[in-house]
Amino acid sequence: MDTTTRRYDLDWLRVIAILAVYFHHLGMPFNGDGFHIMNSESSKLLDDIMVYFEQFRLPLLFLISGTGTVLAFSKRTWKQFSKERTGRLLIPLIFGILFIVPPQTYFQYINEYSSYWQLYTSGRFETNHLWFIENLYVISLLVIPLIIFLKSQKSKGFKTWFERISSHKMGLLLGGLPLIILTVVLKRYYPTGSSSLTNFSETFFYTYFFITGILFASSQLFWENLKKYRRFHLVTFIISTLLFYSYYVVPNDFIEPYLSSSVRWDIWYGLCCLLGWCFVLTLLGYGQVYLNKPSLWLKRMNEAIYPFYILHQTVIVIFGYYIIQLNVNIPVKMTLLFLSSFFVIVLLYRFLIYPFKVTRVLFGMKKKNEKYKNITDIRTEKLV
Repeated sequence: MDTTTRRYDLDWLRVIAILAVYFHHLGMPFNGDGFHIMNSESSKLLDDIMVYFEQFRLPLLFLISGTGTVLAFSKRTWKQFSKERTGRLLIPLIFGILFIVPPQTYFQYINEYSSYWQLYTSGRFETNHLWFIENLYVISLLVIPLIIFLKSQKSKGFKTWFERISSHKMGLLLGGLPLIILTVVLKRYYPTGSSSLTNFSETFFYTYFFITGILFASSQLFWENLKKYRRFHLVTFIISTLLFYSYYVVPNDFIEPYLSSSVRWDIWYGLCCLLGWCFVLTLLGYGQVYLNKPSLWLKRMNEAIYPFYILHQTVIVIFGYYIIQLNVNIPVKMTLLFLSSFFVIVLLYRFLIYPFKVTRVLFGMKKKNEKYKNITDIRTEKLV
């Protein structure tokens, strides 16, 4: 992958992936799964839709983060890279845990506190949705030796071998086989339920996509093959979708006599991995065709999307706490929650975060600059 040319398709996909996380959290109070705040009634249809999109929104985000890590490393030493990751990830994480996440905890356990400040005196601090930043920071530092290896001549044989495999029609698809096998095995020992780094099934799953992003970014040929086989990957994605929902809707009573509970879960996790892998391959291929174009709007959204992510769940929980108490149906409540939360997040970003150096640092933003005057400037920019 050429590290001197901006990949606008990856910028678009990053924005899309984080917006998908935002819409997912908009639906959480209403799908019956359990969230910081829950509506008195839930929608089974909403839950059936959300369980599908859960399988690839975060894998896509981790993969793009992996490619971005290589690009961030391209003109830095490992010490400079570690410093940059600390500024962009660790500082916002600590700030978020201390000031952004506490309102979520307060409104979730509001009956346990006499005041908001009691939450601080009790020392009840959580990462909540910022687990993604926590994982990203730790994984980014752990993969430094891998990135150094891929940049060195010692990796030439490995990359040649990997490029040869990816050049076959089934090559990239088979790259998901270790993901499926190892995730299924690890899930037996570390079931779903925690996004902590100590839940090794979750950590492995997301790290696999992160490292895949690193490998893809190490050679332009991988991107060419993703584009070349995009139609084949689309077919596999459609098939995996049909398999996923076919298994999802089959009543447990129908398969219980033939398969044990553990085997049924093995099949489920395998199908989830297959769906996520096929989707990512497909989107990366088609993204190069339709999304790799400069845009002033993209530049602005790409700059704002990280603070947007940090803020979004807290704003959703605060507004959602009051909205779920209204005597209206779920679609109306979701619409009100979307309009109010989106509007407030944009206002907070534009007037409290974007203009000031201190808040830009606290929300992991780069220094403010005026280099983007027109589309020509965007086309000639070098990504570092």
